This record gives sequence, structure tokens and C-alpha cells, in this order.
Amino acid sequence: MAGMRGRQTVRGMFQSLAVIMVAAGVMYLFIPHDESAEPVKAKDYRVELLTAQRAAPYPVLSPEGLGEGWKATVVSYKREKGDAWQLGFLSPDTQYVAVNQSTAEPGKFVPEVTLKAKNTGKTQTVAGRVWQRWEGPRYDALVRTENGATTVVTGTASFERLAEMAGSLQARKA
Repeated sequence: MAGMRGRQTVRGMFQSLAVIMVAAGVMYLFIPHDESAEPVKAKDYRVELLTAQRAAPYPVLSPEGLGEGWKATVVSYKREKGDAWQLGFLSPDTQYVAVNQSTAEPGKFVPEVTLKAKNTGKTQTVAGRVWQRWEGPRYDALVRTENGATTVVTGTASFERLAEMAGSLQARKA
């Protein structure tokens, strides 16, 4: 009798496994998945840029003339957070690069947007402008303060990519 019960338990286990596998197969067939689709959709940030340019008390910067393959992924302007402007991109080598600007106190703003990066004391000249180099556990950054605002170009990208973004930044009037 005990041997029979053991066989029924094993048989029940295999039947349950078969039902689960069939259900998983059906779900796989009906859930859309397109491996050829681009994983990140580029965002059009022109409207938000115009809004920020009109509202911010400093010249809002955005890139001009970046090469092929840069995709805007994040855009926001928050007046209540020190007139904070953020424009994030995925670089051609799929690294994150963001431009952040704010009138907030730089000692708090920079570590916040760089996820705790620290000033290395080094500088880097990009397009004739001197930037401070910050390094952190997750993000590195190029930082400069002018016209009443701190600009931070930060992300997971190399300093070369960060400099490419920093060199492309232009202020346009709305």
C-alpha cells in the first residue's frame, strides 16, 4: 500500500509540472516580445526646454550638434527644487549622461545629482571653459558654477563622453 501511494505522489508531481509547462508556453506565445525593437525610446524635449528657458532665472543649457546615436531619455524642470533642470541621455555606447542645472546650494546639489561623487580637486577645460572633475561610486561628473546656477554633466559614461556633452551645451533664449 505504501509503495502505491509513493508512485501516485510522483505521478501527480509530473502531471502538475506538465500543466505548469503548458501554461507557461501559452503565456509566452501570447505576451508580445520583439527582440528587434529598440529598448529605449528617444524623448522629444523641446517643449520642456522652452518651458524651462522661460521660467528659469539662469540660462538653461541643452546640447547642440551631438553626433549620431545620442537619445534623450529623461527631461524635467522643477521650480520648487531650486529651479532644477535635468536632461538625461543614453550615449551611443549606451552609457547614461545627464545635464543638471540648479540655483540650489552647490554643496548639496552636486552630491545629490551625482549620487555622492566627490570633488577631486582636478579641473578639465572643455570648449574653453574650466570644469571641476568629480568622481563617485556610481557617477562621475564635470561641474561648473556661473550665472547664478550650478551645471553638472554627470553619468556612467567616461570623462571623454561627459566632456563631449559639456562641449555641446548651448544657452538659447525662448
